[in-house]
Amino acid sequence: MTTTASLVPDVPDAERVTAVELAVQDPAGIAVAAAVGADRLELCTALALGGMTPSAGLVETAVASGVATHVLVRPRGGAFDYTAEELRLVRADVRWAVAAGAAGVVVGGLRAGAVDTELVRSVVECAGGAEVTFHRAFDVLADPDAALEELAGLGVHRVLTSAGAARAADALPGLERLVRRSGGRVQVMAGGGVDPSNAARVAATGVAAVHASAKRTVRVDVAVPLGSAAPAGETGYDVTDEALARGIVAAVRGERG
Repeated sequence: MTTTASLVPDVPDAERVTAVELAVQDPAGIAVAAAVGADRLELCTALALGGMTPSAGLVETAVASGVATHVLVRPRGGAFDYTAEELRLVRADVRWAVAAGAAGVVVGGLRAGAVDTELVRSVVECAGGAEVTFHRAFDVLADPDAALEELAGLGVHRVLTSAGAARAADALPGLERLVRRSGGRVQVMAGGGVDPSNAARVAATGVAAVHASAKRTVRVDVAVPLGSAAPAGETGYDVTDEALARGIVAAVRGERG
């Protein structure tokens, strides 16, 4: 049986390579991830709501792009305490995503402020060897150190975290501590407000990867309200900005324009 430790080898600092993961939500974002040479993408919909499970067609598009695709499996917005019915949906979506060619899945679940071990254990089983990432639900855990140990033991490949801060760049010592605490048994991936101005500093903490959405809001004028909560007038939507994404990749890799 493959262990988490074997997936994350202990290599000298000089040989470490920090991966770049882009969170994208549409075909244009997938194309940007491929164009800028991202190491992988986290695929979702509704990034403005924290991300939701993407459609079958979007997953197929991402897998066909050739970029390692990790599918966010989140059945609804709000808290991460799921019902039995929602857990069944999560398991079904995990199995489908892996069968569709996803390299991994991204999940998170809590019970009374701790890791939902039932959810995580069953997701690792359903993933059948594909990588499992525990998302930023990690940042609201009551005891992140104990959770890191637990997730490593459950076979989770990596955790996405800002070390409890709003932005990863505001918690550099916390990220360094989590990297040391992980001991190479589970990857620590830093996310939250990562942009070209701070990506290199975040990567320098020793995290295995940085995660960013590189998003930009496109403003449009709407004469008629779209939905019960939408006022007439200006509205907008988020897109993956290629220049921002390229800048993040260059900063992490130490490239100069």
